[in-house]
Amino acid sequence: DAQVEALGWQRSGRGNLGNIAELSIPDGFRFSGRDGTQKLMQFFGNRLSQKEQGILAPEGLEWFVVFEFDEIGYVKDDEKDEIDAGELLESFKMGQEADNERRRAAGMDELFVVGWAREPFYNEQTNNLEWALKVSDSLGNISVNYKTKLLGRRGVMESILVCDGGELDEILPIYQGIIGDFDFSTGNAYAEYREGDKVSSLGLKALMVGGGAFAAAKLGVFGVLFKFLGKIWIVLVAGLVLLKSYIVKLFSRNKNQYTVDE
Repeated sequence: DAQVEALGWQRSGRGNLGNIAELSIPDGFRFSGRDGTQKLMQFFGNRLSQKEQGILAPEGLEWFVVFEFDEIGYVKDDEKDEIDAGELLESFKMGQEADNERRRAAGMDELFVVGWAREPFYNEQTNNLEWALKVSDSLGNISVNYKTKLLGRRGVMESILVCDGGELDEILPIYQGIIGDFDFSTGNAYAEYREGDKVSSLGLKALMVGGGAFAAAKLGVFGVLFKFLGKIWIVLVAGLVLLKSYIVKLFSRNKNQYTVDE
């Protein structure tokens, strides 16, 4: 458990997402910043984007929300009525095929986009773009990646809820509460855009395309520990095999050395 704790966790107050935004840490939840997020994502078998800002999860790590910031500038929402769910789903599948090449090269399990868990939706009141994908691993285990693009003055904060497929309906109200307590820091909110600010060349549709899927942390904190222990066990087994081989050779050599001729 000390190895999990060593990633660095905050369990109350407000969690800082770089100097861009912050969010409340509910009771029974843990938050870690950029470094802890990257280490945990690698451990769960997820590729890093180098845009990670923080992770929020229940104490047992049964599911998690990752926050990433892309400083691409102010994104105009004039494409909000042009989102085609069918076209975008095909783009996600093609994008995941490309991401799987990188996953294979890194020795990671492949992931596959199965379909929508929630079709894309743009909330004009909050300037949030949301959708959810069903994702399968090579063994057929289904998880959900629920993504929210939170538009800001200088770029986009993306939050990714990763959970098992059957848990979404139960978790979604909790997740929505978490996003409701998210705030851009002063000067970074979407409504604080000023003439002369950097404007992104991407629209809402382009904002959705790209980026690989996340694998779920299916076993929670005990699964993390089992993975750590599993690595230790492999080392121990390898050591025992070497020790057995050494003992066999030693006794074999000694037997030949001390044989008495009749």
